[in-house]
Amino acid sequence: MSLVAPSSILSSSSPLTLQLRIALPQRTHPSNLPLAPRLNRNLTSDLSSIPAYSRNTTSVSVYCLGPYGGGSILQDAGAASLVMGGAYALVSTFDKLSQRNIIKQNLSRKLVHIISGLLFMVSWPVFSTSSGARYFASLVPLVNCLRLLIHGLSLANDEGLIKSVTRDGKPEELLRGPLYYVLVLIFCAVIFWRESPVGVVSLAMMCGGDGIADIMGRRFGKLKIPYNQQKSWAGSISMFVFGFFVSMGMLYYYSILGYFHMENWVWTMERVALVSLVATVVESLPVTQIKGNPSGESGVLFPSNGFSVVFLSVCKRAKAVY
Repeated sequence: MSLVAPSSILSSSSPLTLQLRIALPQRTHPSNLPLAPRLNRNLTSDLSSIPAYSRNTTSVSVYCLGPYGGGSILQDAGAASLVMGGAYALVSTFDKLSQRNIIKQNLSRKLVHIISGLLFMVSWPVFSTSSGARYFASLVPLVNCLRLLIHGLSLANDEGLIKSVTRDGKPEELLRGPLYYVLVLIFCAVIFWRESPVGVVSLAMMCGGDGIADIMGRRFGKLKIPYNQQKSWAGSISMFVFGFFVSMGMLYYYSILGYFHMENWVWTMERVALVSLVATVVESLPVTQIKGNPSGESGVLFPSNGFSVVFLSVCKRAKAVY
């Protein structure tokens, strides 16, 4: 008997499984199909689920080899290229503004710190639902990480990059704060991704809280904290306030997109406020006076951000509201 061509792809229950609907003439046994020998060239087929006889149609489960199905790999590659291009344009813009003295070096550095991290986090929903999407996304900070290593080790020279993201214009500074920053981006993307609010809150505190705290502290920070004269009340208060609101904003963003489910927003706000307070206190500690840590080097990138991750993880286990 003749075979009617496959009509359509009905569904994809996972990145690895595609369901094909094949229209068959009545009373046709599946073993007589001429299509069967050809399915095994690049695909493996499970024909055991095909009933002995079917009235009109038979479902064939086809399992694709590899972590991707359909056009997911193209979507993720395109998204990674787009985000990478945007990140390069952002840094290049501030490089030029800093070189022309339109924006001061410290302000340029912090604006790159704030904007690049938040835009990177906002871009995650652009990637596919495939399990490999997080690795494509992490390529963006990974490329920047390699760039920092090359210039930090003086294997190449880029005055614009050094001037825009360092405090004192020294290449070795790229191997401290800026490098820690991109490593945290990679860690949160690979480990937490869109599956946990831990990564979102951690990055929000690091980018929004710490970044804005430095700007506000330099502008309005005349009143210093008693136990650390390098930190101001204005900076610490800004760290708490902006860290809290940026964190809640990002949680709401991922909630309306369906990635997080908040059963109790009041409880969530209380926990995020507590995390913001803890991160602020840790950031205000006189860690810059530790031997080997240059004066003015912020310790928030690893101490408070790492503490926030652990603390929020404990809160998340205590009461599952996500």
